[in-house]
Amino acid sequence: QVQLVESGGGLVQPGGSLRLSCATSARIFTNYNMGWYRQAPGKEREMVATITRDHRRNYADPVKGRFTISRDSAKNTVHLQMNSLKPEDTGVYYCNYASVWGQGTLVTVSS
Repeated sequence: QVQLVESGGGLVQPGGSLRLSCATSARIFTNYNMGWYRQAPGKEREMVATITRDHRRNYADPVKGRFTISRDSAKNTVHLQMNSLKPEDTGVYYCNYASVWGQGTLVTVSS
């Protein structure tokens, strides 16, 4: 059973924007803090942004001021709005809660 369903990845030019979405069940959304992580080619997976159940946010330094994580309680969905994208933002982005990972969505920033 798929618990996290990610969408929104794609190819974008430097300076562009994308919005990632992670849909889940009401039980998971209500009871867990959630986050977005990414893995660039040849690198380890790293935290991008996290959000608690009461909407406290934490960001990795490289994305501060450019990315925004949010929770949509009406849709049990966590979003990651990514602006001013850079080539170094390229990677597979994963949604997470506890020790559970989504399947990942690929983001490619290239001209």
